[in-house]
Amino acid sequence: MNHANAAVTARIVAPGGWPVEHAILTLTDATGRQAGRTAVDTTGRAVLEGIAPGVYTLIVSAAGHQPEARTAVVGPTGLDLGDIEIAGTGGRRLPEAGVWDIDPVHSSVQVRARHIGLVSVRGRISDFSGEIVVTDPVENSTVEVTLRAASIDTGNSDRDTHLRSKDFLYVDEYPDIAFRSKGLRRLADDRWAMDGELTIRGTTRPVTLDTTYLGTGPDPWGGVRCGFHAVTELNRDEFAVDWNQAVRVGIAAVGGTLLVELDIELVKR
Repeated sequence: MNHANAAVTARIVAPGGWPVEHAILTLTDATGRQAGRTAVDTTGRAVLEGIAPGVYTLIVSAAGHQPEARTAVVGPTGLDLGDIEIAGTGGRRLPEAGVWDIDPVHSSVQVRARHIGLVSVRGRISDFSGEIVVTDPVENSTVEVTLRAASIDTGNSDRDTHLRSKDFLYVDEYPDIAFRSKGLRRLADDRWAMDGELTIRGTTRPVTLDTTYLGTGPDPWGGVRCGFHAVTELNRDEFAVDWNQAVRVGIAAVGGTLLVELDIELVKR
């Protein structure tokens, strides 16, 4: 009986379960002869068809990942190897799929006015919350963050009062500053571009966060945490806020951008 039409199937994933879309599967027999070779599809799944029953060596390779080799015993009906995880040659293990909540106690949102003079005005927003829904693939993950505008603190009570007034953030009418992601793009092993929309005082504009993933690990209370550092620059004119007037005191001149820096720690729900 000819069983040369048996198939070997597998799904190639990175740590965390995300598909490695550029992986290659090669099947060799006991003599080292290639019995089959194929690339995975966008879900990480690969199918090697027309394989005769026997004992083979399966080799998985992908740029930026450590190769994986294992024995594959193909029966008359074929062989399904399930998920095969391959580790990256660099970078950190990505967080598991699921909902992750921001831990505000161990997170910070800092703002700095960039300027033409010799000093910067620095501030922070102390009251915020949000969640990240990590998906498979990770590029489809979503981020939603809400910051309470009234919690802005620049270390000067008069300036903070003015910032909260109708002249600037107008917190009585617009109590929240909101960010919602629109996409995630890998730039390097641990660096991502997070595209999204930021709403300040009712005005919504696109922004991109240059995001560095800091890793995942257990906490002392039995939970799992991960961390990110992100920066972006905002053009104050785009949000109809006259930041130049707000931070003029003690500074010769203030430029048209604000540097926003976030250190975020997340807890898996």
